[in-house]
Amino acid sequence: MNPSKHPDAVLEFEDYVRARQVGLLRSARRLVDDPLDAQDLLQTALLRTYRQWERIADKRVADAYLRRVMINTRTEWWRAKKLRELPSEHLPDTSIDDSTEQHADRALLLDILNVLAPKQRSVVVLRHLEQMTTDETATALGMSAGTVKSTLHRALARLRQELESHNPDSVSASATGRVCATDGTEG
Repeated sequence: MNPSKHPDAVLEFEDYVRARQVGLLRSARRLVDDPLDAQDLLQTALLRTYRQWERIADKRVADAYLRRVMINTRTEWWRAKKLRELPSEHLPDTSIDDSTEQHADRALLLDILNVLAPKQRSVVVLRHLEQMTTDETATALGMSAGTVKSTLHRALARLRQELESHNPDSVSASATGRVCATDGTEG
């Protein structure tokens, strides 16, 4: 988009970013582990969306478009990182500085989300953490509602399995049932 030719579109985009900045950063933070990476992800996605802003005919779907751009960008980064990674005999220190239970639970959840494939993680983040409907998630990810449901089902099963392997005594049937209750299935 050429700002000198389309000043109204520039102002419209700036207003959109100001209004949605906090929510979009929260979405980015849920897609990547590091807060600085989340800021980079959002900035990259905003730049890519800005370039296409005039082509988004219905601005009501701008959030879905931008989330799709964030997911695609995160997937590109993930693939590039996989190509650069070399096996190491030394594992990095993953200790948690803050010993509060809530922080530990959040760290565990983020670690466990990392075991999911990018598509599964995107579905879980949008459906449960962003609390989007199945149809909204399908639109944002460019897939059918049925694919969202089946991907979510498999992802939640994998998350349950990972939680149980971390601490089998702490995962009860009611806890896994609560996770599934939002997608309409029994735990």
